[in-house]
Amino acid sequence: MAQLILAVNAGSSSLKCTLFQNNDSLDRIVSIEISGLNSSDPASVEIRKGSEKEEKEDKNIKNHDDAFRRVLQLLEKDESVPGIQHAEKIIAAHRIVHGGDFEHDVEINDETYHYLEKLEELAPLHNASALAIIQSCSRELPKAKNVACFDSVFHQTMPEAVKTYMIDPEHAKEKGLRKYGFHGISYKSILRSVSHHLQKPEEETSLIVLHLGSGASVCAIQNGKSIETSMGLTPLSGLPGSSRSGDVDPTLVFHFTSDAGQLSSKSTKELHITNAEEILNKKSGWAALTGTSDFSKIGVPSATGANRLAFDIFVDRIVGFIGNYYVKLSGKVDAIVFAGGIGERSAYLRQQVCQRCECLGLGALGNKENEKKMEGAVLDITEKETNKILVCHTDEEAEMARSCRENF
Repeated sequence: MAQLILAVNAGSSSLKCTLFQNNDSLDRIVSIEISGLNSSDPASVEIRKGSEKEEKEDKNIKNHDDAFRRVLQLLEKDESVPGIQHAEKIIAAHRIVHGGDFEHDVEINDETYHYLEKLEELAPLHNASALAIIQSCSRELPKAKNVACFDSVFHQTMPEAVKTYMIDPEHAKEKGLRKYGFHGISYKSILRSVSHHLQKPEEETSLIVLHLGSGASVCAIQNGKSIETSMGLTPLSGLPGSSRSGDVDPTLVFHFTSDAGQLSSKSTKELHITNAEEILNKKSGWAALTGTSDFSKIGVPSATGANRLAFDIFVDRIVGFIGNYYVKLSGKVDAIVFAGGIGERSAYLRQQVCQRCECLGLGALGNKENEKKMEGAVLDITEKETNKILVCHTDEEAEMARSCRENF
């Protein structure tokens, strides 16, 4: 059995690695996050060990390959890390946004890697960095077992009527064009924590979960299984984000620019990105509307002008999905759950969303409860309840490590 599990979460401009001791409690040894990759500014390196945190800049880190090598160097220098030099005793768990038709996490070999390469056409902005890290890991830790943990697996239980688009079925099957859904690793973590908090088995727990961050989505969970989620073929659809448009009329981008289907200047030989994808994923959202990607400047009562409009749009889209999913769950909802960076931190957003949803007969939000700081995994902010209103801290890295411990 592997002694250590290294959870690797590669974003488009960041890399977060958390090292776990592979035991029953999955002890978290150290977390290292490197951000600001592919930027002209020096990369930022944050090292967390227990309650201790160290931050520094590193001008020598330019890309994901540099970042991963730096993570390994930091781990090798750390005397408290047991056996890191024995690469064959490590499982590297890689978060992969788009897993296509995979119904479970898989060990990465030549066959699975080539399948994931093909999925880059569906998610060029999301899978490319993860595949780059897998290559780095194979070079730097040649004896380690690499495991792919997919954001899309949790949503494989969605009904066909939810997953299927109204397009030519043969073409859709050939191209893999259907709804997949994402943030699944987060939703699994949230379901685990909330069902424990409610003292209910996961398979008897039904939730509407709001994963709200710079990338945002909503999920309807019925008896422990995803039956609907706001993201679709790619993470673009559904709620807007800091730089994503969310749902728009599909023809909008062709009116926005005459060369929507042409390759973006950001494309490379390995990574094909159209202008449409770049505009809707990278040049939209509240950053495009307000000029800032910092939601803390938008989600405040004093916001005016474009900032207030962006906030109102976000709230409007969220409550629309809550109403939709409340009906799909036949009103049998154990809790509305706020998660993600915005969901955890923005008491004002939670207050506005819950106020708009009072007509559904959900539990009333407590003002004092809503202002409390989280001390554990779950915070109950309900004052008067028919359904719970909860805030939950999601832990994707721990969920990935748990999957590896149980299955590999």
